[in-house]
Amino acid sequence: MTKALKTLRVVQFAMLASVALYWIVGEVVRPFARPLDPTLSYLFTTVGVAIVGMIFVVRRTLVLRAADSLAAHPDDQLSLGHWRTGYIATYVLCEALALFGLILRFLGGPLAQSVPYYLGGFVLLWFFRPKLPVRH
Repeated sequence: MTKALKTLRVVQFAMLASVALYWIVGEVVRPFARPLDPTLSYLFTTVGVAIVGMIFVVRRTLVLRAADSLAAHPDDQLSLGHWRTGYIATYVLCEALALFGLILRFLGGPLAQSVPYYLGGFVLLWFFRPKLPVRH
């Protein structure tokens, strides 16, 4: 269990660093600013909100259920696999949210339009840090 926790923390910090790197790359490479089609902006916003919703669904269905099971039976490998998979899926979805900011930046959008995606991905990655399941 502690090995899985350490692995998840390494993955989390690597993804946090990559979100910061997206922000830096978006500013250094910075393509020419051009107006974005409002439809594209609405599409990114809608998909971003859907991703945040999916994060909470994954947490509830995989992470929290597996954590309850692991609290009662710490040696259950199936629950450990679900717990680990749930965290990784959560992190991948957070990373996807941050990638939207980089994509918008490469499409010529202003920094102000990309920041919510960068911050959303970073904050959610930070907020959902892995914790050892405890019995209630």
